[in-house]
This record gives sequence, structure tokens and C-alpha cells, in this order.
Amino acid sequence: MARKYSRSASKDVARTLRKRKKGTLKSGRSGKKVKSRKQAIAIGLSEARRKGKKVPSRKKGRKKSKKKRL
Repeated sequence: MARKYSRSASKDVARTLRKRKKGTLKSGRSGKKVKSRKQAIAIGLSEARRKGKKVPSRKKGRKKSKKKRL
């Protein structure tokens, strides 16, 4: 079975995780510091996609809906 992600894509993800741990990784529009590990991985994968590396396309419609409480 073929690899899902290229090795260079995994290096990009590892780089973003190191940046997060160091405290220098910031999110796109707001520029806030990234604290979540999952968010750091997502940023690394999206950067790899932009560079044209072998990464599967993003899943659409995976948003969690928040229930309103009164």
C-alpha cells in the first residue's frame, strides 16, 4: 500500500509542532498563539499542501456544532 503522506510533508508537520512547543507558532488570520496540538498539525499539513507535497485533500463538512445553552 502506498504512503498517505510524503516524508517531506511529515517534516513540515514536525517543524510546526516544534514551533508550537517553542511558543512561536501563530494562527493565520488572528495571529494568536497556537496552543492545541491538533491545530498545529493542521497548520503543518496545510502548509505542505500549499507547497504541493503529497498530502490527501481536506475533509469537508467536519465542523462540530455547538449547542446553545440557556
